[in-house]
Amino acid sequence: MSEVAFKNKLSKYFPEPAIHYCYTLWRDHAFTLKVKKKRASKLGDYRFDPNKKVHTISVNNDLNPYSFLITYVHEVAHLVTFKEHKRSVKPHGTEWKNNFKKLMIPVLNSEVFPDRVLRTLANYLKNPKASSCNDHHLMKALQSFDTNKHAISLSEISTGELFKFRHRIFRKETLRRTRYVCCEVSTKRKYLISRVAEVERV
Repeated sequence: MSEVAFKNKLSKYFPEPAIHYCYTLWRDHAFTLKVKKKRASKLGDYRFDPNKKVHTISVNNDLNPYSFLITYVHEVAHLVTFKEHKRSVKPHGTEWKNNFKKLMIPVLNSEVFPDRVLRTLANYLKNPKASSCNDHHLMKALQSFDTNKHAISLSEISTGELFKFRHRIFRKETLRRTRYVCCEVSTKRKYLISRVAEVERV
């Protein structure tokens, strides 16, 4: 795919000043990029098919351009780390953090990000976590540019608070790794829901 074709197909997802850099990442690291429908459990992912020798990155299509860019580079950092170390290092260990920080440097400026996001993003990148949603300040800054102002992530809901998810009402309980135990109010049944799932307060 040429840069023009890449831009025509994907420019609506990225901040305009970052589109050339995003193209060079795709060109230089040779991966399949899939823009997926909204997934409650994740913003994006990276996979390697050992049989086909194909690297695939996916990013949710409902993210605002700044969130999309951060997620895209986050996943490219996984690809680079995999090429360097295969599966011998932790998914979000030091090697991935260093690659993520290095890959973010070319877009970490005021031409790409609004000042509010840039400040919190720069601070987050000092020690990036597995998901940008795990950094409350960055998440709030990014969400201010979301189209859906009513949706927030489950991690923002207080323990014991009620929330709506997929047209059902739940009460948030305890955290188990990356998901919360949540009790559906009407049935008293308990479910594990991702902490990055978009929910609404009730």
